[in-house]
Amino acid sequence: MMQNEVVSKDIFHTTDQNKLGKKVFQSLVVLMRILFGLGWLLAGVTKILGKGGSTGHSWFAQPGVFLSDYLVTALDKPNVPDFYKFLIEEVALKHVMGLNYSIPIVQMMLGLFLIAGFMILPSILTCLFMHINFLLSGNINVMSLTLYTSAFCLLLRERQIYSLSLDQYFKIDHLFSLTINRLRDTKFRVPLKKLWN
Repeated sequence: MMQNEVVSKDIFHTTDQNKLGKKVFQSLVVLMRILFGLGWLLAGVTKILGKGGSTGHSWFAQPGVFLSDYLVTALDKPNVPDFYKFLIEEVALKHVMGLNYSIPIVQMMLGLFLIAGFMILPSILTCLFMHINFLLSGNINVMSLTLYTSAFCLLLRERQIYSLSLDQYFKIDHLFSLTINRLRDTKFRVPLKKLWN
């Protein structure tokens, strides 16, 4: 009788430790999402206010100046692929004023969305798109690689990123799921015997 009590206490103790470990890990994923969002928010704010950054100038105070210089410099870099140089010349430089205003605003919105947990998956995918453009333009530094890696890590922890989020609160987290197998509900499953008959 005593041995059964010890075994049952061990099982319950192990279960409690597993639950605690999952909660701690889930909290770390939420913290990572919030810090990722904070990084994007600050990137947009510094472009608008002009504090920090490489030039210290506001993109809004001197529209198009910094971005045009950045794009022209990217054309001269040997590590920028030819197809991306074509995109810079034919798309980005022709629409530099629109990009000048939209990039910082989109960065701030993405940051706020990620911090609040609203439309998390589309926000992360948009961040990845912007990061890929940044990397293709020949700029690779520790901060950009950290943010790029963080985005992939968040995507790998699909269900945990919705903890403490507006997506979960409004029950829209399932709309942005990466899960391909939607047949988890048993009422939709067809038994194998029926398939073979």
